[in-house]
Amino acid sequence: MALKSTPVLFGLLTRLSRRTFSTSNALASKPVTVRDALNQALDEEMTRDETVFLLGEEVAQYDGAYKVSRGLWKKYGDKRVIDTPITEAGFAGIAVGAAFAGLRPVCEFMTFNFSMQAIDHVINSAAKTFYMSAGAVPVPVVFRGPNGAAAGVAAQHSQCFGAWYSHCPGLKVLMPYSSEDAKGLLKAAIRDPDPVVFLEDEILYGVPFPMSDEALADDFVLPIGKAKLERAGRHLTLVCAGRATDTALQAATQLAGEGVECEVLNLRSLRPLDFDSIAQSLAKTHHLVTVEQGWPQSGIGAEICARVMESPAFFELDAPAWRVSGADVPMPYARSLEALALPTPADVVAAARAVLANRITQGAQQ
Repeated sequence: MALKSTPVLFGLLTRLSRRTFSTSNALASKPVTVRDALNQALDEEMTRDETVFLLGEEVAQYDGAYKVSRGLWKKYGDKRVIDTPITEAGFAGIAVGAAFAGLRPVCEFMTFNFSMQAIDHVINSAAKTFYMSAGAVPVPVVFRGPNGAAAGVAAQHSQCFGAWYSHCPGLKVLMPYSSEDAKGLLKAAIRDPDPVVFLEDEILYGVPFPMSDEALADDFVLPIGKAKLERAGRHLTLVCAGRATDTALQAATQLAGEGVECEVLNLRSLRPLDFDSIAQSLAKTHHLVTVEQGWPQSGIGAEICARVMESPAFFELDAPAWRVSGADVPMPYARSLEALALPTPADVVAAARAVLANRITQGAQQ
């Protein structure tokens, strides 16, 4: 089942801006915003490998629409940080062609909604060429930029493309949550020989997360295809990615006050999907709720639930799995309606209660 949100989006955004979330197992040494973590990753990889270059709208002299590429044009010059015309089909095609030729382009879409203009290059050229060339032509290109809902930008600028792109073989699809996710995964994406779709979140760009000394180092790289356990628990598994991880963590905190300990699993990678970690968690908790900002039909949660049904993990469940997702409508422009279309912690708590039924009362008494 899919649930939609009820509280006001503005309150969620306010909480995000005021809070600092730790995702590191080590003691944090410095708070770093997601924006700056991405900037560090680009800078370090451009220093490490001169075949890496960045192209997109306003990435150079303007320092990027969201300032992710701040300072890179001044440091690396016109040949490696390239402002393009407003023509996604053009510069995405250039990026793919450059990857064919042995370079490592990082192609920024000002928003992934605009990647629809270039989807033929992403799907038919980037994703399929290695296979169709019998392995002779690798395509080491990264398509990155903000994904999903921002605030007040209406239906044509508020889609989550996680399910869209993770549907396609030949692509790797990453969705970072924290600053450590952003830095470690972007560095891994740039080094990877395959095309990578890197889905960031505009709302998270300015949020500071503590980063460990290890994560601040130049050689910090996270593995692609490995989920992260954000919070351990024993009653219920919450599977999420990107900004939905914050939603799940807030819900887990509330449920802990009721005696229910949730295990929060941040996927980080949608394709390849770390199903082993999901199965291991279900073997412990025996209950599953998925959380995502995208639409419910054919979504990430639907894929996870299907895989559970088709695997031995199904026999670990003590209750049906539930999905918490965005509403099954185009994103409204009005703020009050926009809030109703996005999942909130209250939605996750309601889903958890539905799955656990009377176990919540039992847990509170333990």
